[in-house]
Amino acid sequence: MTRIHVPIALRWSDLDAYGHVNNARMLTLLEEARIEVFWRGRGASATPLPELHIDEGAQSLIARQEVEYLAQIPHLRDPLDVQLWIGALGGASLDVCYEVCSPEGAEPHVVFARAMSTLVLVDEETGRPRRISDRERALWAPYIEEPVAFRRRS
Repeated sequence: MTRIHVPIALRWSDLDAYGHVNNARMLTLLEEARIEVFWRGRGASATPLPELHIDEGAQSLIARQEVEYLAQIPHLRDPLDVQLWIGALGGASLDVCYEVCSPEGAEPHVVFARAMSTLVLVDEETGRPRRISDRERALWAPYIEEPVAFRRRS
């Protein structure tokens, strides 16, 4: 498996009255991981992330998101380990898969949530979908693996 490990620190504002990460904030945590990989290319840690930048002149729009919550995330001092990979590459879209895990090296290892975001690439000028470029496809190919396996699907 070739997954990208993105450290994402929790903030007090991520917690709800019960003292765990609010379900709506999970989408923000996933967004931060996605931005680090596809737009910034560098994580908060000393270990550089792969630079899987989307080509200039393109935007990525969310077409669909699904999150399966497996365990409550308490406030943690160390960053979460958000594991990210590509579950599918289409013509103009890709499925970005995630597992939100306890901090790297923490015992026991806990998978708090699984998620998937479908991104559609669009041309900045026209706002219309555009095909994934050969450069993007070559960069992303090493990170393709089986899509996230949700426990309950309807």
